[in-house]
Amino acid sequence: MSKIYIVVAIGENFAIGKNNQLLWHMPADLKFFKQTTSGHTVVMGRKTFASVGKPLPNRRNIVITRDTDLKIEGAEVVNSLDEALEITKTEEKPVFIIGGAEIYRQALPKTDTLYLTTIHHNFDADTFFPEINRNEWDVVSSDSHKADEKNKYDYTFEVLKRK
Repeated sequence: MSKIYIVVAIGENFAIGKNNQLLWHMPADLKFFKQTTSGHTVVMGRKTFASVGKPLPNRRNIVITRDTDLKIEGAEVVNSLDEALEITKTEEKPVFIIGGAEIYRQALPKTDTLYLTTIHHNFDADTFFPEINRNEWDVVSSDSHKADEKNKYDYTFEVLKRK
């Protein structure tokens, strides 16, 4: 069975979006996301796909939607997280859950590893990542950075593995 990973960037208040858009532009996080997921499978909800606008290159794209008629060129369409996990269960590489909030909520209990970028700011948001019980996770790595000319906020990359 493939391992289930989540990759997400959150504000300190667990904010991930507002009006179906990201709350920040952080080139360092975009680079981290691309390096982490490139060559792997990414699973996302329809709204997340719509906000991205196209299948992500060099990745197997799976989009979850309730719309049984939806077809997306360059992506596989399924109707549930369980269906996405079923069609990826024989993959040897990790499967990355990349959003949105409802998909994260369903996937978090099944997740082995969490690639977490924390943007050190409290954002005004309408979409949030589920709270993380830090007692359930070991920190494998943590790499903190100060804001700079390209990245407006301080941020930390962490890899957390379920205990």
